[in-house]
Amino acid sequence: MARVRTPRLDALGLRHVPGERILPLIVAAMAFLAALALAGAQGAADLGRHWQQGAAATLTIQVPRPGAPAPAAEPAGSASPGAEGAAAVTRRDRVLALLREAEGIATVRPLGDAELSDLLRPWLGASAEQLALPLPAVIAVTTAGEGPDLAALAARLDAAAPGTLTESHGQWVRRLALLAGSLRACALAALALVTGVAAAVIVVATRAALASRREVVETLHGLGASDGYVAGRFAGRASQAAALGGVAGLLAALPVVVVLATLAAPFVSAVPVDTGMPTAGDLLHTLLRLPPALLWSLPALPLSAAAIGYVAAQGAVRAWLRHLP
Repeated sequence: MARVRTPRLDALGLRHVPGERILPLIVAAMAFLAALALAGAQGAADLGRHWQQGAAATLTIQVPRPGAPAPAAEPAGSASPGAEGAAAVTRRDRVLALLREAEGIATVRPLGDAELSDLLRPWLGASAEQLALPLPAVIAVTTAGEGPDLAALAARLDAAAPGTLTESHGQWVRRLALLAGSLRACALAALALVTGVAAAVIVVATRAALASRREVVETLHGLGASDGYVAGRFAGRASQAAALGGVAGLLAALPVVVVLATLAAPFVSAVPVDTGMPTAGDLLHTLLRLPPALLWSLPALPLSAAAIGYVAAQGAVRAWLRHLP
């Protein structure tokens, strides 16, 4: 004889309640937004940390009239070059010598004419290379450890070549820290808002299911069904629907997160990265090198959605059952 399969016990008839099919779609949209919020928070933290470290460890020195002779060196005991041949020492060379002797400095690199032209081209166009104006020498300095005493270093450089400017980027470091913190806070606020909306949607859907099955629930409750039994039935269905929506939202968000992470890679990498359009190999490489915090939090979205669905449905049903006679 053919074996007849009996459907799973559904005493409350929850498979046919209104909104049973729309709830996973709504949760999927919420999970998609939550994944983007998590990626945004992690990306803001990484970008802020990378930019702060880079800006804090960099000094920019500008030496006006770099080819002019440097002032005569001070008497013996000074750290400047000796008096012999002082006329042959330019202001730029004197500043470079002092920077290379200073403590707390890792590298000293004077920018060439081509680099200066590239820096000026966005403002002056192609005519930047034919400027008749005397340009200052620009020296990029990378600090080591806690760096040098900026006030003392600036004073020594100005004494060696009057008019020399030392820019420490401290103001930009503070602005970057504030910007990164604000972006991270906004992303976390969006995540909290999405969580609240998802819980509210599940509560509304559960109350709609209760209203459609009111007579059945009241009958079972009158026959002795406990609040835990009834709430568990509704919470189980809501948890399954939320988990399904969480998986769908995660699968939809994962390609977007990987593409955005690949595009952001040149801004957080310490080594040069190809800034062209990402290839399939780049996307796979990015997927395997996502931050550990993101790798743990993204797969947890379906579990979190299921937990939110269970708790929200339990609370909604138990609150509704308290008003029964």
